Amino acid sequence: MTLTAAADGSALGNPGPAGWAWVIDEQQWRAGGWPKATNNQGELMAVLDLLLATAERAEEPLLILCDSQYVINSVTQWMPGWKRRGWRKADGKPVLNRDLLERIDEALIGRTVRFEWVKGHVGHPLNEAADDRARAAATAFKAGRAPDAGPGLAGAPARTAPAVDVEPAAPSAPTLF
Repeated sequence: MTLTAAADGSALGNPGPAGWAWVIDEQQWRAGGWPKATNNQGELMAVLDLLLATAERAEEPLLILCDSQYVINSVTQWMPGWKRRGWRKADGKPVLNRDLLERIDEALIGRTVRFEWVKGHVGHPLNEAADDRARAAATAFKAGRAPDAGPGLAGAPARTAPAVDVEPAAPSAPTLF
């Protein structure tokens, strides 16, 4: 049987206080975030934490519902080329969010994982639940308090979110050439 979960991220400003969440159902979900990160970092972290949380059930296929084309394309299309080029994009520039992407790549080994795009903010129950929890985490960080991390995966040992460096890169100075 396939395990289905939605993963989402939220940033209040981009970058700004940010949150992430994944939801399987009302009793199985997790959320977290940072004082300052981007929406894409939140989206990626939700997927990474979901993969790590379900690692003990790796033999079970996993369907990740995601409203982020960036995440889906990064993992399913672009990552092989980035890896061949030493984590550089086709234009030679470094891949953004490499730390998160490398951790996702590692967590996918030996897993049967499928991503499905769902349109955000149109009432999809799992996507809306993940979005609400990610936004609540971002809001908690904005208010200077810890977010509700959720119960996690039923039957799995309690764990903390993986530590990743999410400090957004400083914007580069505009150039004329």
